[in-house]
Amino acid sequence: MNGWIILDKPLGLGSTQAVGAVKRVCREAGLGKVKVGHGGTLDPLASGVLPIALGEATKLCGRMLDASKIYAFTIAFGTETDGLDAEGEVVASSDVRPTLAEVEAVLPRFTGAIEQVPPAYSAIKIDGQRAYDLARKGEAVEMKARSVTIFSLRHAGLDPASMAAPAEWTPDQVR
Repeated sequence: MNGWIILDKPLGLGSTQAVGAVKRVCREAGLGKVKVGHGGTLDPLASGVLPIALGEATKLCGRMLDASKIYAFTIAFGTETDGLDAEGEVVASSDVRPTLAEVEAVLPRFTGAIEQVPPAYSAIKIDGQRAYDLARKGEAVEMKARSVTIFSLRHAGLDPASMAAPAEWTPDQVR
C-alpha cells in the first residue's frame, strides 16, 4: 500500500500517536506491516492537517517537512500566556485592542525573510526530546532563532471593501 492519508488531526492527538493508529488500522485490515510516516509534526494541543504517508510515499516525508506551508490561525487579543498558546497560564492581560488598520500596518514587519524564535511549546526537538514535553514538565527551554520566510500574511473573514468597519476586532474576526 502506497499513498497519502490527509488527517484532520484533533486536539490531544500527537503526530506519533496518529502514525501508530494508522499502522494499527492497517494491521487490523490485514494489510500486514505497512511503512507509515508523517509530513509534519503538530503539538498535541494543535489541530490541523497532518499528512500521513504510506509505503513508498514515506520517502517524501523529509521533503514535506522542508516544503512551504500555508497556515490558518486565530488570534485573541488581551492576554499573554506562558506558553504563548491558549493552554498556558495567563501571565499578562490588557484591555487594549488594536484596530484593523493598526494590525495591517505591522503585517509587513512579519513578512519576508525573518528570524523567528519558536515558542517553548513547539514540536522542535532539543537533545532528542520535543520542546513541548520539556516545557510541560516545567523545565526551562531555550529556543534558538531560526530563519524562516513568510511569503504573505493576511486576515480572513473581513471584506477588504469594508476595511473601515469594524474599528475594533473581535477574536472571531481574526484568523
